[in-house]
Amino acid sequence: MTKTAARLAAALAALALTACTATPASTPTAASTAPQHGGTITYGRPAAVTSFDLNNQITSNNAFAIDKVFEPLVSFDTTGKIIPWLAEKWDVSSDLLTYTFTLRDGLQFSDGTPVTAKDAKFSLERHLKVEGPLPLQAPIASITATDDRTLTIVLKSAYTPFLSELSGFSNGIFPADFGGRTEKEFFAKPIGTGPWVVDSWDPSGDTTFSANPHYWQEGKPYAASLVYKVVAGDNQRIQQLEAGQLSGIEGVAPATIAQLSGDANVTVSELGSWEVEQVFFNTQNQYFADPHVRRAIALSLNRDAITQAVTFGAAQTVKTLIPPTIQYSADVKALDNDPAAAKTELAASRFPQGFTATILIASGNSVRTQEAQIIQEAVKPLGITLKIESIELNAFRERFFAYKFDAMINSGQSDAPDPDGLIAFQTDPKGFSKSYWTHYTNDRVTQLAEQGRTTPDGEARAKIYAEIQQILADDVPYIPLYNTKNVVASLGFVHGLTPRINGSVLFQDVWLQQ
Repeated sequence: MTKTAARLAAALAALALTACTATPASTPTAASTAPQHGGTITYGRPAAVTSFDLNNQITSNNAFAIDKVFEPLVSFDTTGKIIPWLAEKWDVSSDLLTYTFTLRDGLQFSDGTPVTAKDAKFSLERHLKVEGPLPLQAPIASITATDDRTLTIVLKSAYTPFLSELSGFSNGIFPADFGGRTEKEFFAKPIGTGPWVVDSWDPSGDTTFSANPHYWQEGKPYAASLVYKVVAGDNQRIQQLEAGQLSGIEGVAPATIAQLSGDANVTVSELGSWEVEQVFFNTQNQYFADPHVRRAIALSLNRDAITQAVTFGAAQTVKTLIPPTIQYSADVKALDNDPAAAKTELAASRFPQGFTATILIASGNSVRTQEAQIIQEAVKPLGITLKIESIELNAFRERFFAYKFDAMINSGQSDAPDPDGLIAFQTDPKGFSKSYWTHYTNDRVTQLAEQGRTTPDGEARAKIYAEIQQILADDVPYIPLYNTKNVVASLGFVHGLTPRINGSVLFQDVWLQQ
């Protein structure tokens, strides 16, 4: 894969004038024989699925189960280019305000009922109503089901990332009025257009899916069933894969890629990602509210050395939250690897003698444990003591959702190919995450982010995002470390198991050698 995503500008410019049609391409398999049907894919994941309410979820444990059941009107390919999905084509008016989508003919939900534009209207309007962690931020004036297959969305003003926004998992389509059930009943046993149907799920354990017999991609999915097996530790997932207890695994630690690649019974698949590993500061904390403290810590770190130490060259050092795989990632001047300047910066803070705080990480992740230890050692010369607190993944998420942390290590993951997604989520102090749970507020950044949403793709938009990224590099509400790769591993009889650029695997193209 190339280091930069396909230019969204060209794609959107073309869409503004003409309709777009296509059929999703199948994932190529490693086998010379035709795909076979049947069998069960058992996939090792670090955390359980706790909800299928697509409009109210954000973490990958839920998002990458939700996208097996619900699908959006449009999607994206491995480069981030917007492609047709439930909508086989769309037209955009010359003033960029009216979007007309034509649904594929013969679409059905997993219970066999037809999918109509009224279902799409209900789904998107429900998302507008509940907002959730990934709200539809486009200035939508109206959504109209013109006929069974035609949906028209009119915007109040031009909104450049609109198609990108629609491609996210949170804009999946489900039956109008929840198919006559209550919301609680519906999301306990959801019905969608996706390749998989939920058979059973345990919010603290495993989830089992069966193949959707009414899936619109003929002949797919190939497997009869899919099991999400919760295996919290990354080493335990590898052990169970090599023992044949799992068909495939996600979250392959960089240090183990070489080991797995050398196993003749294992296939390792890699793809670029929209993810950036970062250190996050809670700016409500008395120490990290001081920008001099944050800047001092950034200056004490050698990001290249951290990347090499924990990923063995399997990731790319970055200085900004927008990874190089997303358009408008900028070459910023960042605070990095200058211990003398770090001491000067701390001396200008309210805590020139240092302090003691805690850095929070999720247990079972060997990479983040190592990162925390490196950071802990790097700031000691400043008189800063960072105590490492390692807790179970779900508890970790509950803690930072409640803003109960000093600093933490986590990743920023875009759900769609436009840079606005990451910028909005990590810089909007009024949004769901309050600037990714940092409470960071900068009026200039807020103003620029709004401009970025309304400015057409091109040089002017590039300058807006470059300025945002430089301000963030100077203010350091978080320290971007590196852009990871999406890496999954599977046994030799499993074909077509490859990651998407957003980190998910859809599985409809995966088949098992019988």
